[in-house]
Amino acid sequence: MIIVLLGAPGAGKGTLATALKDQLGVHHISTGDLIRAEIKGGTPIGLEIKRYVESGGLVPDEVVTKMIEGKIAATAKDGKGYMFDGFPRTSAQAQDLDKILQKNGLQIDFTLYMEASLDIVLKRLTGRRVCKACGALYHLTGMPSKKPGICDKCGGELYQRADDNEDTITKRMTVYAESTRPIIDFYKAQGKLKAVNADREAGEVKAALLKILNDAKS
Repeated sequence: MIIVLLGAPGAGKGTLATALKDQLGVHHISTGDLIRAEIKGGTPIGLEIKRYVESGGLVPDEVVTKMIEGKIAATAKDGKGYMFDGFPRTSAQAQDLDKILQKNGLQIDFTLYMEASLDIVLKRLTGRRVCKACGALYHLTGMPSKKPGICDKCGGELYQRADDNEDTITKRMTVYAESTRPIIDFYKAQGKLKAVNADREAGEVKAALLKILNDAKS
């Protein structure tokens, strides 16, 4: 099974991917996780990415695509399948992903578009807190730590990201909608787009996604 997860920041892609990856038995390919791992490992592509990050620039499409291609090449033969989270972000990346998968005799089964409204996204992201030490995620109401401001896992200090404020989130949602429309149209033209209402609780969204996948198998 090969799945692409699409959804705005705060739609719950990461939460759902974490909940589904073991159940589906697939590799969860998150561009954010891969970038951090490549930089931490000091790999050639990690050093290249680090130069862009440290200079405040965006990592070019071709560099991200090269990183994804390397991950697929290293794991394609195990037959586990993939769940892509945060990639592709542009229609060019979507076309590149198709080509990379085809090289390995694979193709996307579905693109699951998690539709979330602005008010729900604002509620989720403004309440988000992150551990300074280990990066664990919490939410003030949805998933609070046992001790306010303290990470349950490592005892580190929790903080609110600078970009988790209403003005920035609203702008990010606008940019996301504009940049993602071509990708949505790309997969819709292939007959692979499935939309899910992501305003609901995580358990309900997970059940809806599993129903789509199970219906496809039957």
